[in-house]
Amino acid sequence: MDRQIDAACVTSSEITQALETAMDIIESNTSVFDGVCQNYASSNNFYHTCENNQWTTGFWPGELWIAYEYSRKDSFKKTALDFIDNFRNRMTNRIDIDHHDMGFIFSPSCVSAWKITSCREARDTALLAAEQLASRFQQKGQFIQAWGSKNDSDNYRYIIDCLLNTPLLYWAAAETGRQEYSEIASMHNMTCLKNSLRADGSTYHTFFMNPLTGEPDYGATHQGYSNDSFWSRGQAWGIYGFALAYKYTGNPDYLTAFSKVTDFFISHLPEDLIPYWDMIFTSGTEPRDSSSAAIAVCGLLEGSQYFESKERTFYKTLSGQILESLIKNCSVHDKQRSNGLLMHGTYCKKSPYNTCTSKGVDECVSWGDYFYMEALMRFHNNAWNPSW
Repeated sequence: MDRQIDAACVTSSEITQALETAMDIIESNTSVFDGVCQNYASSNNFYHTCENNQWTTGFWPGELWIAYEYSRKDSFKKTALDFIDNFRNRMTNRIDIDHHDMGFIFSPSCVSAWKITSCREARDTALLAAEQLASRFQQKGQFIQAWGSKNDSDNYRYIIDCLLNTPLLYWAAAETGRQEYSEIASMHNMTCLKNSLRADGSTYHTFFMNPLTGEPDYGATHQGYSNDSFWSRGQAWGIYGFALAYKYTGNPDYLTAFSKVTDFFISHLPEDLIPYWDMIFTSGTEPRDSSSAAIAVCGLLEGSQYFESKERTFYKTLSGQILESLIKNCSVHDKQRSNGLLMHGTYCKKSPYNTCTSKGVDECVSWGDYFYMEALMRFHNNAWNPSW
């Protein structure tokens, strides 16, 4: 494709205003979600509380840590630190942790707490989570199993989302010196690289491996429209995930994959740059997924720094254009309308060909809010260090 884009990009004043608006909403939410987790998605654009038993509960504390780093308001730090005991309890009592989402849960909440405040309990909790994630590794096939019992042949698979969980293992390896953590992360990422990309740069959501031989069996979807469609959030996980894989390994194959996945993403964006929930749709009335756009912005900014000047400028300008559209078309400006940060997200939508149940359709979703904050913070401060 012709990778030409306009030079116009989000401005520093737009970033500052968006951050200030988000700060106001987050500060209002601290009275509701103080030690109590935020549900995975809003209902009629308003979040409710939930137990700490979802894969998404780390994102609200993650927002608090970004808010603290931006504003240096102690109230944000205190509220975020108050969650550490809750997350430690989740690990020690093994509350819904038999899956691969340890990075999503414990990197924004506990790794961030350790990096920012040197909270020892947060570090120890995140290390327990890394050990749990490593325990999901299947040597036969060399991947981290996403869901189900490790002895369940029907669930002998991984999903592309896990590219954002493996950074927890790289962090744990650096903290402990246990290189088996980074080796597991690298083997999983390489398996994803080899199998999850189609020739055109699109991605499979989930990929089944043969439980007897460890060889790749077939790609499929769970939340995308169909097995041969292009689930937008999976494509965004690929953009960010392969950029992070390069960060930790220096393997240039990951940058090649990053470029291929990004090219496909660009070529299937509608005019306003906010993807539909599946990129098989490029126009019409299907729901959008703003969270995919926010994830892609973070991935583009992460990946851009590993390229020479021309490519770096291209990826950063593109990320700024997508972020500008998110600010103008999806961000919340009125707390009476929503207590979230980013509207028009989609958790999953049932189709005739997938295996999910519709939920969080055209709502705020917790990871969308988090990655929107991360995108704003990355633009605000080039030296900012994310939890991944």
